[in-house]
Amino acid sequence: MYLGVKDSVRLAKNIVAGKNQVIVCPSFVAIPEVKKALGKGVKLGAQNVSWQESGALTGEVSAGMLVELGCRYVIVGHSERRRFLAESDFVVREKLKAVLAKKIIPILCVSDLSELKILNQLVINDLIVAYEPVWAIGTGKTPTMEEIADMHKKIRARAGKSIKKLLVIYGGSVEEKNLKNILALPEVDGVLIGGASTTLSSLKKILQ
Repeated sequence: MYLGVKDSVRLAKNIVAGKNQVIVCPSFVAIPEVKKALGKGVKLGAQNVSWQESGALTGEVSAGMLVELGCRYVIVGHSERRRFLAESDFVVREKLKAVLAKKIIPILCVSDLSELKILNQLVINDLIVAYEPVWAIGTGKTPTMEEIADMHKKIRARAGKSIKKLLVIYGGSVEEKNLKNILALPEVDGVLIGGASTTLSSLKKILQ
């Protein structure tokens, strides 16, 4: 919850995908204007979704509503929502089911392997799993490259058995100074960038 509509649009206009796959997940209120501002090849996502498609849930946004807005991706189970809003594994699993029913690709955030159990018996064609160690979120600290590689291997082994297309990415204090080393790991398919993507100067350096 960093940027309003104007700042989100300003950043979106400066995003160039190039050879990279870039997914932008703005706040709900900024999605329509950001969609207009995004350049060719940049995909649109959302930061959250409801576990229900409709009903008396004031303030919630359903997967169907995200589809209407043009979102192809959505973040599910982010550590901040688990921590501050008490989202349980049950709720995260229900959100996954809601998203999959509308053919949106989920970006599932996990901090340890035990959180992957929610994938059991779900039929999933496309999934992005973002490994985000909770102690690294917004702290400027990151695991060693060896630790990141090892965890990504384990996630792929645990989650990839029944998923046709699986990407495993890293999230947790990703910055310009550590980005190249993280992306150089063969086990890592990409990164989930938080605070470092909220200023134009740092965003341009990251996308270079």
